[in-house]
Amino acid sequence: PPPPPPPPLLPLPGESGAWCFTELFFVKEPQDVTVSRKDPVVLDCQARGETPITITWLKNGGKVSENERIHTLSNGSLYISEVEGKKGELSDEGFYQCLALNKYGAILSQKSHLTLATISAFEVQPLSAEVQEGGVARFACKITANPPATVTWEVNRTTLPLLMDRITTLPTGVLQIYGVEQKDAGSYRCVATTAANRRKSTEAVLSVIPGIYHPFHKPSIIAGPQNITASLHQTVILECVATGNPKPIISWSRLDHKSIDVFNTRVLGNGNLMISDVRVQHAGVYVCRATIPGTRNFTVAMATLTVLAPPSFVEWPESLTRPRAGTARFACQAEGNPAPKISWLKNGRRIHSNGRIKMYNSKLVINQIIPEDDAIYQCMAENSQGSILSRARLTVVMSEDRPSAPYNVHAETMSSSAILLAWERPLYNSDKVIAYSVHYMKAEGLNNEEYQVVIGNDTTHYIIDDLEPASNYTFYIVAYMPLGASQMSDHVTQHTLEDVPLRAPEISLTSRSPTDILISWLPIPARFRRGRVVLYRLSFRLSSETKVQVLELPGSAGEHLLQGLRPDSTYLVRITAATRVGWGEASLWTSHRTPKATSVRAPKSPELRLEPMNCTTIAVQWQQDSEDTAAVQGYKLYYKEEGQQENGPILLDASDLEYTVSGLDPRRKYHVRLLAYNSMEEGYQADQTVSTPGCVSVRDRMVPPPPPPHHLYAKANTSSSIYLHWGKPAFTSAQLINYTVRCNPVGLQNASLVLYLPTSETHMLVQGLEPKTMYEFAVRLHVDQLSSPWSPVVYHTTLPEAPSGPPVGVKVTLIEDNTALVSWKPPDGPEAVVTRYTILYASRKSWIAGEWQVLHREGAMTMALLENLAAGNIYLVKIAASNEVGEGPFSNAVEFAVLPKETSESNQRPKRLDSGDSTAYSDYYHLDQKSMTGIVVGVCIALTCILICILILIYRSKARKASAPKPVQQSTDQLSHTSISLASPNEVEKNIEGIAENEESLLPMIVGNSFIDAKVLPYQKRLLY
Repeated sequence: PPPPPPPPLLPLPGESGAWCFTELFFVKEPQDVTVSRKDPVVLDCQARGETPITITWLKNGGKVSENERIHTLSNGSLYISEVEGKKGELSDEGFYQCLALNKYGAILSQKSHLTLATISAFEVQPLSAEVQEGGVARFACKITANPPATVTWEVNRTTLPLLMDRITTLPTGVLQIYGVEQKDAGSYRCVATTAANRRKSTEAVLSVIPGIYHPFHKPSIIAGPQNITASLHQTVILECVATGNPKPIISWSRLDHKSIDVFNTRVLGNGNLMISDVRVQHAGVYVCRATIPGTRNFTVAMATLTVLAPPSFVEWPESLTRPRAGTARFACQAEGNPAPKISWLKNGRRIHSNGRIKMYNSKLVINQIIPEDDAIYQCMAENSQGSILSRARLTVVMSEDRPSAPYNVHAETMSSSAILLAWERPLYNSDKVIAYSVHYMKAEGLNNEEYQVVIGNDTTHYIIDDLEPASNYTFYIVAYMPLGASQMSDHVTQHTLEDVPLRAPEISLTSRSPTDILISWLPIPARFRRGRVVLYRLSFRLSSETKVQVLELPGSAGEHLLQGLRPDSTYLVRITAATRVGWGEASLWTSHRTPKATSVRAPKSPELRLEPMNCTTIAVQWQQDSEDTAAVQGYKLYYKEEGQQENGPILLDASDLEYTVSGLDPRRKYHVRLLAYNSMEEGYQADQTVSTPGCVSVRDRMVPPPPPPHHLYAKANTSSSIYLHWGKPAFTSAQLINYTVRCNPVGLQNASLVLYLPTSETHMLVQGLEPKTMYEFAVRLHVDQLSSPWSPVVYHTTLPEAPSGPPVGVKVTLIEDNTALVSWKPPDGPEAVVTRYTILYASRKSWIAGEWQVLHREGAMTMALLENLAAGNIYLVKIAASNEVGEGPFSNAVEFAVLPKETSESNQRPKRLDSGDSTAYSDYYHLDQKSMTGIVVGVCIALTCILICILILIYRSKARKASAPKPVQQSTDQLSHTSISLASPNEVEKNIEGIAENEESLLPMIVGNSFIDAKVLPYQKRLLY
């Protein structure tokens, strides 16, 4: 009976954008299998969905040819009666997939790897050894087998007993014997066994010699762990064999200080670490440590465990329903190690990005949907460990009242960049058309971008004028109405006219002798050629002459040798290309100096090759002629932007054969020259030009720019370095990613001083910076000649330098019997930043004993009080400045004496010493600037009040005017004297310094009405603290 009709397409409840359909899915998929030659095998494949379902088998991407030996079973599985292992196409080994197809589309299964059971010859065989009694013997053998072989050991051709604790065999093919005895001597060999084969290694003789007693022997690891790469769920053995006396204890740890998984690990024998059912979290660096008990004598060995994991999906594509001419986007992300590669399938066939269908990283985007896009789409993630697929369906909804397609589409070439397109209105529902869209793309090549122009319904012709010359383009038209779009019109292809070349070829200049220059060039890229080049014109002249010689060469030429030139002369060369339309612009003059006539033994010119790595970086590679007998001490590299000043020389070692020039500008032409040199002279130079590509061009690259690095973080390390770290954007395929770090001081005006630093890591230490300077940083990434935008700028300031010198002008003044005032000036240097001062002082007795008293003052303070000094002692003071970076040196010690009480009471000239070893006496001392400001303000207010009172008195009584001036004048004099003493902290400081430097200055007696009396002095002392 015929199959039942399919269920109608209906919206799912609550989801107006999705339509239900009978899913097509696999119940069983083929798995990896290993079989012996001539054995039968069945590869499972069972699919469910709306019938009928057709199963087709693929091998290595091609359809399997069925015969008597290979055929498909009724349930869809593939049966091979006798597996062949012959070489070439007759072998059954390979990757198998089944394709299930019904009316809604097709889906492809995961890959199944069919391999034959094999065993190789021994790659490592045991070696004879001579071991002392009590020592450790170790034998190893290695063999490759599929499936893995089981390795056992024999001694004197009998199975080795493994019940003794002294003997350990590892699954990796290692035999360890601890505490060797005379009875262990003999011939050892390993036996590798698989289901189909058995191999025996050569024999190794173990000789046991009498042991020599060593009371102490440092630990030594004679067999440490090896770097290992394992697949998920495998068992891993990390070996560690150590000797020493006493017997060392072996312990294991991880270099990242994470704990070792105790559930999946155990120790085999005397210290071998076995990890079963290995997982991704087990990956890391493992450290074996052998320690002599009770001592700190130890040694370590380490190895890296890399865990490979098959792909697993992080994001799956979802089924979509879209109208005609809409856009569908499918997302898919997977993880694994190595990073999986994402590809897309439509009805089981691989999709190539072209025209309407684009793949951006791991996403699939379908623009201008047509009925043929209604299909089942699969995201396939695969790496070396396997492949997985996830499916989704795109359902295209069609409007019943849509117009028919525009017809009679024809194109006419207008110029090298313009084509006129014309068409007729749709025959059906043309009155409902509200707009037309013109679609066009290049007809040649893959990964071409489709462009769209929307125009009104009042015209049926349009000129597309942004096309490339000498190129074929394909066009079609779609009509739009309020309820949807029409079908596509017929496609039409038209060719644009040729034009003159957009630029000249990039030339390379070398000399083979002092009298010639070999000029070579590569063809102009098609988008700049704009047609077929039919002629080249070479122009050359001496730089000192104006006469130009011209040669015309056929368009098939790629080099030309200029002969009969002058030695040791600079020649200028340029080239022009022509199509049938005419000549393009000539290149700028490129200079080349011919070698000296005496330079017959100079190094020959290297074979130079330039290749842009990205839009700002050029890879320079070269090779010296193998027949060149001249000695090469090194290389000199020069480069410059066309029309700019040359940079260089960059000195390179003779062993260097490549160099990266970074920090260049996009879409610029650069001239590079390279020469070898030795101790006698410079060699022949090689010159070449190269153009950097544009950083991002959607039209040229057909893909969007990659996202910039994120989470850029900066931290100052020192006064001249800043550490940068950033995050790598999420990519779903394994690609080589490089970064460029941009660094410059904030507010920099000279763009040539901007640093561009290339790296392949996600961190960098930027060095050679100025202290206490704010810098701005940004990072961009480069992948597959695409460059991302710059990341957001991060600002950071380098640390200041630690003070390089001590505070200067250190002075000490006794202001009371047991109190001294110490003052100083900041260290010399404009860049010196001081956040704290450290004052050390001690009497001579305490100084001899190394007992200093310490005071700290903030960086804004330049004085401190030393209190509770003992009378009759000589004190020493020294001061150092410091900041967050470090502490500077201490000043020279300054001595001062505190006289005995009976002497100090009668002595009017206390002694003061400073760092310049000058002695002076002064009746002034430094006052805190904030205190001085307060005093000055107070005095000014007092003066103002007194003057107002004087004016009032003068106004009220003229009779008192005659007697008032004297006391008022006297008061004014006193106040003026006071204000002069307190008016300006700077003046006070100058007075103090001036008097302090004058050795003949005297300290006047402190009288009762002096302002530095008992009322003010304690206040001053408190402020100084």
